[in-house]
Amino acid sequence: MKKEKIKIVTIGGGSSYTPELIEGFIKRKDELPIKEIWLVDIEDGKEKLEIVGAMAQRMVKAAGLDWKVNLTLDRREALKDADFVSTQFRVGLLDARIKDERIPLSHGIIGQETNGAGGMFKAFRTIPVILDIIDDMRELCPNAWLVNFTNPSGMVTEAAIKYGGWDRTVGLCNVPINCIEDDAKMLGVPSSELFFKFAGLNHFHWHRVWDKEGNEKTAEVIEKFYNPLLAEEKKDAGVANIKDIKFNYEQVKDLGILPCPYHRYYYITDDMLKEELESYSKGETRAEVVKRTEAELFELYKDPKLDYKPEQLTKRGGTHYSDAACELIASIYNDKRTTMVVSTKNNGALEDLPYDSIVEVSSTITSHGPEPINFGKFDPAPRGMVQIMKGMEETTISAAVTGNYNKALHAFTINPLVPSGQIAKDLLDEMLLAHKKHLPQFAERIEKLEKNK
Repeated sequence: MKKEKIKIVTIGGGSSYTPELIEGFIKRKDELPIKEIWLVDIEDGKEKLEIVGAMAQRMVKAAGLDWKVNLTLDRREALKDADFVSTQFRVGLLDARIKDERIPLSHGIIGQETNGAGGMFKAFRTIPVILDIIDDMRELCPNAWLVNFTNPSGMVTEAAIKYGGWDRTVGLCNVPINCIEDDAKMLGVPSSELFFKFAGLNHFHWHRVWDKEGNEKTAEVIEKFYNPLLAEEKKDAGVANIKDIKFNYEQVKDLGILPCPYHRYYYITDDMLKEELESYSKGETRAEVVKRTEAELFELYKDPKLDYKPEQLTKRGGTHYSDAACELIASIYNDKRTTMVVSTKNNGALEDLPYDSIVEVSSTITSHGPEPINFGKFDPAPRGMVQIMKGMEETTISAAVTGNYNKALHAFTINPLVPSGQIAKDLLDEMLLAHKKHLPQFAERIEKLEKNK
């Protein structure tokens, strides 16, 4: 029996994304009988929590709702008897992301938040924390759903389920929603009149699309997006934090399915690296730009009259965040059977990946969680790529949990965006030292590196 009043906890509540989340809950006030929302952060995030928390309280009040919005630095206090726990935290804050991007670029290697060396180090810092959260949940809210938005979302979700044993975990990303809306716009119809099938991994998926008459429109979308000869060619599908560099039309046409915007890092690596190195030289990596954007947002959030989500938040890269997180919660609570793209157990939906692996796939969201929709087999090219990336993810997660240096080096070697050999080792060592504060599992190796400096 579902509860008549629910408690929602957001860990990383001081995030600039929180107003988007609150807006999403307000939009669904008739679907979600919320009693209280708890916004949780750490001491380093206290100021931001107080600013954005006060704004969240104003938004709820302006909507005429009696929800209680609590702010706390005590995670355990917040988690007690929670029904849904969403996670949107960043271990090391944006300064850690700047290191993830700038250190690889200083070696002439892709530096990106969720891809390559930067993405693996974000996993190293984040996975131990998500497992600590699950330990608290097991004691304080054993029936709660964990809605993970923390990047790298797929790896964090896999760690939560496989190593944390928390089967009630669902990973989310706003990128598939962006793709859906871009395709619909290109085809000139509302997205509700189209059917989509996504399959792959978080930030490494492909998809197909059909109209309501049952005609597949994938090839048409490929032509309209990527064929340079078409007069109606428009901007590539993408997201705010990825440079809009054109894919190779012939390659996408041969692929026959639509790539994720993040696939640019793998299909046109040299072009992306060149652009990143230019930004790096100007002190304008994406992390540095986001840090400035976020500072501007929090100045806006301080306004005691502001009681709605400002338009500037879209520049932060979180568009459709609330549509993902809040719709997932509403669909689970109400057994809505909504079709959403989530990171969840494969359960045979992708034949080319292990049955128990975590994949990002179109799923029907029920009261017992996601039921993945069968995608079948990939052709050899995407199959080879996704299997390599899954092996890299599994090795990265194992290294994050165990602190095993050799596994970390192996993950670097597998990753297509990191050169192998001495350069991989040098980069790994430099990043271990740079992130020492947030990598206790690697303490023994870091101490050895420091002695040998």
